Amino acid sequence: MRVSEHFQLDMRQPSLEFLDVNTEADLRLFVNAKAIRSLNTEWSRVCEEAISTFFDSVIAAIRSGNDQVALELLEELTEPNETHLGLSKGRSDGRGLGPEKALEIRNSLKRSRAVQTGLLTDLEDTVLLVGGVSVDIVSDIITNIIRGPLIEFTQQMCSNYGIQMSEGVASGSIWNIDTREWEHGYLHLPVIAGEKLILVPKEIVRLTSDYDVDAYYRHFVMRRLKSIEEMNNTHLVRIIQTGKNKGQRRVNIKDLQEKFGTDKKRVCIEQTNNHPDLLAEYKAANSEPTPPLSHRQLLDAQGLEPTDWDRLIDEVVALEPGRQAAYKYEDKIQALLKALFYPSLVQPETQTPLHDGLKRVDLTFKNHASEGFFKWVSTHYRAPYVFVECKNYGSEIGNPDIDQLAMRMSPARGMFGILVCRNIENFELMMQRCKAAAADGHAYIVVLTDDDLGELVDAAKNPFKSQNYDLLQKRFQALVH
Repeated sequence: MRVSEHFQLDMRQPSLEFLDVNTEADLRLFVNAKAIRSLNTEWSRVCEEAISTFFDSVIAAIRSGNDQVALELLEELTEPNETHLGLSKGRSDGRGLGPEKALEIRNSLKRSRAVQTGLLTDLEDTVLLVGGVSVDIVSDIITNIIRGPLIEFTQQMCSNYGIQMSEGVASGSIWNIDTREWEHGYLHLPVIAGEKLILVPKEIVRLTSDYDVDAYYRHFVMRRLKSIEEMNNTHLVRIIQTGKNKGQRRVNIKDLQEKFGTDKKRVCIEQTNNHPDLLAEYKAANSEPTPPLSHRQLLDAQGLEPTDWDRLIDEVVALEPGRQAAYKYEDKIQALLKALFYPSLVQPETQTPLHDGLKRVDLTFKNHASEGFFKWVSTHYRAPYVFVECKNYGSEIGNPDIDQLAMRMSPARGMFGILVCRNIENFELMMQRCKAAAADGHAYIVVLTDDDLGELVDAAKNPFKSQNYDLLQKRFQALVH
């Protein structure tokens, strides 16, 4: 049973900010440090600081000879079953991190020249250069370190969706950034079948790590070794005798493996110690984080049916216009837009307070786009956040509605917003109002009706067009021409 089913949320994965995990098994997805950094929000910055201070503390203990301190820090890392992510088969069963793994990692760090020379600078580097550390282990380590921020996220989600929490639930180890020590406590968390649940934002998980031992070994380490053998004209260099490449010099991978060994992690560690620039070269080539997983990737990973776009739009259109259904309309619009705009727009916040709480906006998104319309608007205009107002009117929207949304924007927060309504009788008059707001420098506002939302849904069904949002681009261009 999934979280949404257990708590009867009447929403599916595309409309949820968190991973809708199976509460009795692990989902093969991994928390990714570079994905966290790329969010560039207050929450992600707290996570970044937690990761860096923990890693720095362990490395500092190793380099100063405080092996026991390093071990004690690592021993607090356990399999984070409460998130239901990882590689365990069947029920989450605690395999992976534990005292034995902590000792193995501590000893690997102690032996590492990369630690002593300062070459090892980021936690994710350990995937490449530390024995006993794999993609799933790094994910579990990160989850442990950011347990505090994840608990805060979980509590916020419970508040947003009305998920019941239990009192006095053991928190597990929480890393204190200020004291650089582990702490424990009791707090409010959701509990299913006697087991606590911690929710994970869907934008911080990936199918694997951005750092891949196989790729590092094959495309960087082996290529360097091949180049060295050729330059020194060693006995591994062969002359091609036939074919179009006759006479050319070549070094076979099999010969390199015979000389240096076939244990990829060991070879990577040894050769990085000998050629430190290899790691810098690899990290430069992989500096950009992989994009957030699409709906299709998330649903495929969970074995779920494709997004039911028709259901999402039908639930909006079926509502009667008017004040009586205003709150329900707002809820259904939010469910639709959270699905439509992900992963370009993330971390939706409802009823965002502005101007010290004097004003509110129905829905605020963080603009996290790496392509398509929202990337374009953030590049050419000011749009770190995108604001949405929902109007379930039975009548035409007017200047006050445009002005209301425009007055909630600023150069610091963002200058782009969307006003969603049921219908527009006089489209030209509405465009004149929006153009006036843009010309005055107040804001750039696109108005969308039921029919427009239907057009966006049709585009979303096409995976090659889903992030382009051609309708939004067309409407925006009309504001500035």
